[in-house]
Amino acid sequence: QVQLVESGGGLVQAGGSLRLSCSASGSIFRGNLMGWYRQAPGKQRDLVATITSGGGTNYADSVRGRFTISRDNAKNTVFLQMNSLEREDTAVYYCYLGQLGSNYWGQGTQVIVSS
Repeated sequence: QVQLVESGGGLVQAGGSLRLSCSASGSIFRGNLMGWYRQAPGKQRDLVATITSGGGTNYADSVRGRFTISRDNAKNTVFLQMNSLEREDTAVYYCYLGQLGSNYWGQGTQVIVSS
């Protein structure tokens, strides 16, 4: 089993920055994919960014150039640095880990961007 615990959400003004962290524990295997998804009220859960264990990254068009995903493989932790935040970034952000055909999710952390 895998557990994911997020931290770092909160309230920030438009144009500001936040850094999310997610620590994974349990049966973690090498070669996994970690990342972040988000879900705004009344909308589906969408990809924000993912990163492979080798450091390969993928970003949603809406965040490319503003958000940066990184990870510490030794600590099974993934980070999301969010800069130039916009009101449209308001959502619950979920940590994701995929390995061996299984998908795992954190409980989510709220990010609210005010104007």
